[in-house]
Amino acid sequence: MSKTILVVDDSASVRQVVSLALKSAGHQVIEAVDGVDALKKLDDNKKVHLIVSDVNMPNMDGLSFVKAAKAKAEYRFTPVLMLTTESGEDKKAEGKAIGVKAWLVKPFKPELLLSAVTKLA
Repeated sequence: MSKTILVVDDSASVRQVVSLALKSAGHQVIEAVDGVDALKKLDDNKKVHLIVSDVNMPNMDGLSFVKAAKAKAEYRFTPVLMLTTESGEDKKAEGKAIGVKAWLVKPFKPELLLSAVTKLA
């Protein structure tokens, strides 16, 4: 079943690769360039089934974005997958504490991403 997935990354090329993989699996994709843009996109859309977000971004980083998104009643239980270069246990623990369900380190294999999306969405 097609899911609507919000992809948040300041890198256009990463957004393109992730979007292509997700669309090829039949999902609808909404793209955002940072946490501020992503919060606006959440407000503009009826339902997002999954969020895929980078950690390091200008304006609002991924962890701050996740905290803000989870503060919205309609997104409190929306699964979040962090797709990032950050691999430190402290960042992962911080993510888990705020509700991040999965952590995928860049560079990534599209099939790994799709496997995680299938489990989460």
